[in-house]
Amino acid sequence: MQEDRAEKLAGQAIRVVDLADYQEGSVVSRTIIDKKAGTATFFAFDAGQGLSEHTAPFDALVYLLDGEAEVVISGKPFILQAGEMVIMPANQPHALRATKSFKMILTMIRS
Repeated sequence: MQEDRAEKLAGQAIRVVDLADYQEGSVVSRTIIDKKAGTATFFAFDAGQGLSEHTAPFDALVYLLDGEAEVVISGKPFILQAGEMVIMPANQPHALRATKSFKMILTMIRS
């Protein structure tokens, strides 16, 4: 089902920031690409929402489209604004929190 929704995005120009609206007290996600080689996922975090500390076996690139987020990588905090990015290295603990509502693209390459 997710692959069907992602396929509907192919071959058209879209404003990524408009893929979903903020939802009060929630994190919204939408798969853009889900392939064996990697994924691209859109997220919209309401203020105060986040992802608890975890690790992933691959590098992941976080690119903020709107708002402001705190990204903590191996205990080091980064405050990101719209238009900024950070790479979360493989196997290092990381977490995200919306200091203000924010939208992002998370890209992970599996290799």
